[in-house]
Amino acid sequence: MAEVLWTGIALGESPRWHDRRLWFSDWVAGELRAGDDVVMRLSSFPFSFDWLPDGRLLVVSGREAVLLAGGEPYAELGAIAAPPWNELVVDGRGNAYVNYAGFEFPGGEFAPGGVAIVRPDGSGERVADGLAFPNGMAVTADGSTLIVAESYAGRLTAFAIGEDGSLSERRVWAAVDGSAPDGICIDASGAVWYADVPNRRCVRVREGGEVLDVVELDRGGFACMLGGEDGRTLFIMAAEWGGIGNVGAGEPTGQVLAVQAPEPGAGWP
Repeated sequence: MAEVLWTGIALGESPRWHDRRLWFSDWVAGELRAGDDVVMRLSSFPFSFDWLPDGRLLVVSGREAVLLAGGEPYAELGAIAAPPWNELVVDGRGNAYVNYAGFEFPGGEFAPGGVAIVRPDGSGERVADGLAFPNGMAVTADGSTLIVAESYAGRLTAFAIGEDGSLSERRVWAAVDGSAPDGICIDASGAVWYADVPNRRCVRVREGGEVLDVVELDRGGFACMLGGEDGRTLFIMAAEWGGIGNVGAGEPTGQVLAVQAPEPGAGWP
């Protein structure tokens, strides 16, 4: 059974284990938190974050289509694609992969989105498109593969990462029909955990789609991350979901949960 670590969160997202603490964002409250501490406040919805190899905190302000490093402008994303921008992961070489919805969310008519790269020299470009609401992303431990959760397609999609950070060899890593995979993470066995809002669960799958483990929840699962002292704690961001029009209405139902996982985390984030 999951342990409840924090409550009173409006809409928790983007959990990260860093510097021996769990970091996460509350999109509605506009807070980036490290445990109980509010590290940064943003007005953007959505926003995600990770760290550059030099230790600077990198934040994507989704509505403003800008990357911030250490609180200062790092890269403009608006020339690559229109906002909203969504999830972010930085690989071991300092390449930042950022994805965008492709349509006005919430409320807009669906159109496919994609992924852009921002390299350490500040140059950026689109490296993948045609993704059905790209959400969580992760890079494998060997740095060779980027995995993207396509929430509107019920699949995890993989790309080979080139020496220059480009993406190629697109393939379906796992079809998860009937699911809406959101935030993801990778474990040391190479399996992927994905959170699922409508089905109120987190699921661990291997490449090809075999289900290995399921954590049932009493509310929607928005994202998950492996961490803790031994890397085997699965942190889950969960909340009641009544539709985008009701986000922020009523008392906050968001929680941070923790369960023990069979394998420690690996890769990025």
